[in-house]
Amino acid sequence: MNNVLDELRWRGLLYDATEGLEEIISKESVTVYVGFDPTGDSLHVGSLVPLMGLARLQKFGHTPIAMAGGGTGMIGDPSGKTAERKLLTKEDVDANVDAIKKQLASFLDFDKEGNPAKLLNNGDWLLPMTMMEFLRDVGKHFTVNYMTAKDSVKSRIEREDGISYTEFSYMLLQGYDFLHLFDHHDCTVQAGGSDQWGNITTGMEMVRRMRGKKTQGVVFPLITKADGTKFGKTESGTIWLDPNKTSPYQFYQYWLNTDDRDVITYLKYFTWMTEDEVNALKTAMQEHPEQREAQRALAEAMTVIVHDEAALARALAASKVLFGGEMEGLSASDIADIFSDVPSTEVSQVSLQDEGCSYIDLVADAGIVKSKGEARRSIQGNGIAINNVKCSDIDRKITLSDAIDEQFIVLRKGKKNYHLVKVV
Repeated sequence: MNNVLDELRWRGLLYDATEGLEEIISKESVTVYVGFDPTGDSLHVGSLVPLMGLARLQKFGHTPIAMAGGGTGMIGDPSGKTAERKLLTKEDVDANVDAIKKQLASFLDFDKEGNPAKLLNNGDWLLPMTMMEFLRDVGKHFTVNYMTAKDSVKSRIEREDGISYTEFSYMLLQGYDFLHLFDHHDCTVQAGGSDQWGNITTGMEMVRRMRGKKTQGVVFPLITKADGTKFGKTESGTIWLDPNKTSPYQFYQYWLNTDDRDVITYLKYFTWMTEDEVNALKTAMQEHPEQREAQRALAEAMTVIVHDEAALARALAASKVLFGGEMEGLSASDIADIFSDVPSTEVSQVSLQDEGCSYIDLVADAGIVKSKGEARRSIQGNGIAINNVKCSDIDRKITLSDAIDEQFIVLRKGKKNYHLVKVV
């Protein structure tokens, strides 16, 4: 690749760029920033395109700035929104910024010689600014005509409930971010999703009007799914980057379940795989789609990128459990994730203490057999497994030591008939 735009282009990630950027970026190193909205305490998989975009820019020798919107997060970006956002308190925004900073740091190299990444918070320069300063020094440079012509504003004005002055002003705040980063960090390029084009060009215009300098912008495509459902969403909710909100197992499973029509695109978008490696997986999928080799490669790569090798190992071990794999080393939270959709019953902790409860009674009460007689016959026939270990001893007692983290006992009849016993 001659430059990072060539890299983005073959990956399908170059949605649009300002005229002249390619010539500049192929000859010299630039500083480029992407802003991240702290409306929650975790980024989600929808943030991966701009995150990986910054990482790719750094790999090609450019200096990335990941900017958490501690200031703009107090307002809310109207881009792509049909209604006003709920305003967050400063305490909420600050807590979200602290959480997001840790996630941003896992994608970028802050110690790289020559072009180390920077992590900034626009609250540091926006919050101290007074209203008078903002109106005099920033607002003076833009007409209402210019601002209402932006798609993000125009689409909202045409609605019955309109747009508040607060969100109307958002583009000027983001434009000021670009000006501040231009002045203090020699930043000349802003990147983001294609829905940010209006905000990016406002920032470029602000630098031009107030400093007489030309800056650049580049945007990535918004992600869609072939089946029409929203990317990054499942029936159980959003797929987060925070492992406490979406476990590595759930995260791995999300990518593993990628539609054949999307998987090659996602390999290009989100991984570090080369064009040859992606093409090889594309061929493998076309010849043997039932093996899902491309999906496994995607799931493994994404789990390592967002979490780490140890998290991938746990996710793989958890995935094997449903096919009779060992449960040793898995935590109660792992078990809760794996068996979230299987039938469950409860047993009291007291009944498992001392001598414990009857193995036959536990199986019968769980309902995976119709009677105690069938429970006895199934156990004697080696058809029941406790935590994936078969046991044919009908006189066995089930104690608290059988419960994973003293919280769960997994019963299995046959190969795939699972039942989760919750210790309460």
